[in-house]
Amino acid sequence: MSAFASAQAPRDVVMVRPHRFAPNPETIADNLFQPRTPVTPTAALAEAAYREVTAMVDTLTGAGIRVHLFEDEEAGRPDSVFPNNWFTTHPDGRVALYPMYSPNRRTERRRDVIDALRSTFRITGVHDYSVLEDEELYLEGTGSMVLDHDHRVAYVARSFRSHDRAVAMVCQDLGYRPVVFTTVDGRGAPIYHTNVMMAVGPKVALVALDSIPDAGERHAVAASLATTGHTVVELASGQLDEFAGNTIELTGADGPVLVLSSRALASLTEQQVEVITAHTRLLPIDVPTIELAGGSVRCMIAGIHLAPRQAPPGAPRQAARPVPQPA
Repeated sequence: MSAFASAQAPRDVVMVRPHRFAPNPETIADNLFQPRTPVTPTAALAEAAYREVTAMVDTLTGAGIRVHLFEDEEAGRPDSVFPNNWFTTHPDGRVALYPMYSPNRRTERRRDVIDALRSTFRITGVHDYSVLEDEELYLEGTGSMVLDHDHRVAYVARSFRSHDRAVAMVCQDLGYRPVVFTTVDGRGAPIYHTNVMMAVGPKVALVALDSIPDAGERHAVAASLATTGHTVVELASGQLDEFAGNTIELTGADGPVLVLSSRALASLTEQQVEVITAHTRLLPIDVPTIELAGGSVRCMIAGIHLAPRQAPPGAPRQAARPVPQPA
């Protein structure tokens, strides 16, 4: 493990490369980050998304981040490129599976992904909360919760996809202190996922405090971040529309990197960049096709916070199998 590694900035991540990507028609009603005019699925769109994921994997790998890449060749899973919504991993070895709001997203939960992680990392238990879908209680992983693993805090913006009862259950089971609040975006609607308005790294946090209208809740978020020693970079609502809040800090070969889209970086002010780069290097990535689905680079990454299994000395690495091209 790198000397820079932090529980809050993992070195290993899971990504899914879709072969049939398309913006999800079932999520457009509350995901106002999707274009208001539905995007027609085409082979060219799927191919562009495939190329963007491939290029992102290459960029992350080049920075020294280990990407565990899984293919998705199935039809009917338009949002499979966003694996962070259906599972999380935790430093104590536990894995959690989450209840998903949209029915066509529920098949994204894949046993083969968990089994592959189990072969490489120490998993001590799996909590499956998907049964909560029967009660219409949803909580979409680290879309719904921005987790501070170092200080055991879960920041959650209420929405159709983040139900208070589900939050309380998961936080009690996994040992996180919930900080729950209501948000309003620039259009007067609730923000559908917390991770588009907030990101928490080991030392710096990006957050749109002005999107929290209740003064008490806004203070609670700011006070929690101050207590945990985070430098706060406040984001404006217009920057959220450019996915400036949808970032994730990872550990590369040369230290921490904040992964964000090129679109997000372009929206940041010089002063914001100066504050961020005092703590971490910026790693911008172009994902304009993926962003048509209402999420950006943070949504594309599921951090692996598990301890690795120790391979026997001299054990050969498994060769990568050829990757099929998109249909």
